[in-house]
Order: sequence, then structure tokens, then C-alpha cells
Amino acid sequence: MSAALKQTTEPSRAMMTSTEEIRRCFPALERTHNGYSVAYFDGPGGTQVPRTVVEAMNDYLYHHNANTHWAYPTSEETDAIIDSARSVLADFLNAGPTEIVFGANMTTLTFHLARALGRRYERDDEILVTELDHHANIAPWRTLENECGVKVRVVKMIPKTGELDWDDFSRQLTERTKLVAIGAASNALGTINDVRRAAEMAHSLDAKIFVDAVHYAPHELVDVRDWNCDFLACSAYKFYGPHIGILYGRHDLLGSLDFPKLIPAPDSAPENAETGTQNHEGIAGAAAAVDFLASLAPGPTRRERLHAALRQLHERGDALITQLWNGLQKMRHVHLYGPPPGTTRTPTIAFTVNGVPSVEVAKKLAKRGVFVSHGDFYAMTVVERLGQAPHGLVRAGCACYTTSEEVDRLLVGAREL
Repeated sequence: MSAALKQTTEPSRAMMTSTEEIRRCFPALERTHNGYSVAYFDGPGGTQVPRTVVEAMNDYLYHHNANTHWAYPTSEETDAIIDSARSVLADFLNAGPTEIVFGANMTTLTFHLARALGRRYERDDEILVTELDHHANIAPWRTLENECGVKVRVVKMIPKTGELDWDDFSRQLTERTKLVAIGAASNALGTINDVRRAAEMAHSLDAKIFVDAVHYAPHELVDVRDWNCDFLACSAYKFYGPHIGILYGRHDLLGSLDFPKLIPAPDSAPENAETGTQNHEGIAGAAAAVDFLASLAPGPTRRERLHAALRQLHERGDALITQLWNGLQKMRHVHLYGPPPGTTRTPTIAFTVNGVPSVEVAKKLAKRGVFVSHGDFYAMTVVERLGQAPHGLVRAGCACYTTSEEVDRLLVGAREL
């Protein structure tokens, strides 16, 4: 990979790999539909995968496939691959390797964590969630209302701006709050939340904070130390990897939690939080996805390469989303939602077309080879608060392989509607 991705420099700053070179790493971009090259704007629901990720998974399955902790070579190799992946994901999140838990997906991991935390809660303890969140960061905490009698309080969003109502956040936070569950970024609108602010407010009342970074992690570099969060979850398939989830937990907290597990399973973190045989090839692929991102920019360490790559991908994404927003804004039949360009956001746009259900918009754009998402994206409360139920929104997200020409094709398709 690295040899294939040539990097250039300028006098003041090392530059990352060009979009053209990045695109050559993704076989999916060779696909055509109705005579058009496919333009994938569905990244917020899952990105395409570079060759090196699939090669890492194939290599594991072909040459190292075994279960863990046994005294023969392929088992020992599997242990080493998992340990290495923990280190890679730790670099990605600025965590420690023993603070990285793998699981099926963010939703499953969050339910698992919720049940473990719920064993500590008492009736009328409170959990704070937000209207802006994906329901994977709402439903797991709602289940504790029935299981242990906690009360879930909800922070409002501001429909006009697509941002959190921080005054309401302060009102909802009380002495009985045990956990604040907040998304780092809205998968529906692209809004980025001030996680550090939320953590400071939670910790001021001795509450813990859980962060859903699924939509944030592909676009901005997560820093669990800077945010001072207690738990965080993300999904590799949103940042060019396979379908697998990652949970960060402070090492002391992970080790102290009573996770549901089998009696012979390890009691120490992070394996105490992992149930059953893991998706070893997925773990190898998740690490390869992080290394793919790190390969896009130069730097002395993986973390510094990631910082440089994501910073410059953010700049490219800003330009693309400004082009898309401005183009859609000129169309009288299109309505845009969420924070505009120039604000703190991800390169994800939500919009509706007057009189056309979102699914029909997606179908018509697909005829031009433009693939967008439609519906509620499991952010149902956002859609309801915007008054767009039941048809939902159209969502277009830019990824590392998105081009300005593809944005123009989406705009042409939207005009034809």
C-alpha cells in the first residue's frame, strides 16, 4: 500500500496522497451502473474498503486461522495479531492497548456495556441521552429503565440549527446522573458536538461519560485522553474497514465492571468484556483500515500520520460539502438540514426534495450511478423533530475517495428531480 501511495511535499507542509491515488486503492470504484461510474455517497452508513484491508483478512484466514491462547503456531500467531490490532486501534483513539475491546458492532457493544453498568445502578439513578443521537446510543440505556429502574432524561436538539441545546443539557444534568451518553457527531446531520464540554459537565457531578464516535471517527481524529471520556465506541466499517465494532474503556473501569460472560473467560481487561470467540479476521481488517488511513500522510509515528491524514481529509471534505451545500441551496425544491459549511461539522448533508419521498429520490439518483442513503438512519428522533417522518431524509456523505466531479453529478441529478 504505502509504496503505491506516493506522497508529495510543499515547502511549509508535507502533503498527503492525492484523491486520484486513493481511488486506485478501492476496487468498488470500478463498478458501473446504467453506464455510469458509481459515486458512493453512502459512506455514513458504511464506506468502501481498500485492497489492503481485504488482503489482511485473507492473509489471516489463509495462513493464521485458529482460536486463541493455545500452544501451537497458528494460535500463537492469532494472539499476536489480536494484540497488534489492539495497539493499532489504541493509536487511533489515543488509548492504551488494554483499553481496546472488540465486538460485533457498536450497537452490540453498547448493549453489553449498558448491562454491565446497569448492575451498579439503583432505582431512580439517571442517564442522560440526546435527541441528536443514533438510537444505538439511546435504546441500550432505555433498556435499563425496565431492568434496574433508572430514569433516562433526554437533552433536546435545536431543529433550526441541528445542534444540541446546551442550556437544556445543563437543566437535565442532576445530582442523580450516573452516565451521560452523547454522540460525537450526528450521523444524520453531520453536527459535531463538544464532547470535552459534555465530559467536564458530567464529571463535575461525578457522572461517567460514554461517547458514540461512529460517525466522528472517519472524519476527525478521536482523542479519548483530551476528551477525558470514560467509554467510547466506534465501528471499523465506517472508516474503510470490515463490519466490526470497537469499544474503548478506561482500563480501571473495564477491569472493575461485571460483564456478562462465561465462568472460564478471563477476568482482566480487556478480555473480560469480550464474549465468545471473536471475529479474528475482522480484527485484522480493522487494524489494516487504521494503517490505510495512516499511510495517506507522512509522519514519524502512526498517531502523527493519522493526525496529518485526517486533518487534510477534513479540508478536502469541507470543500466538497461546501460545493454540495451551495449547489443544493440554489434549488427551490430542495430543503437542507443541519449546520451549514463553515461551522464545525462532518462532510455529511441531509436534505429533502419537495413532494418526493426520500426513497424515490435515492432511486432516481441511483439511475445516474449516484448512491445516497435515505430514511431515518436509526436517528429516528432527529427525523421526527425535523417533521420529516415517515419518509425521512436523503443523506449524502463524502469519503476519502469522493471527487468534485461526483458532487456535480449528484447536483445534476437533484436538479432533474
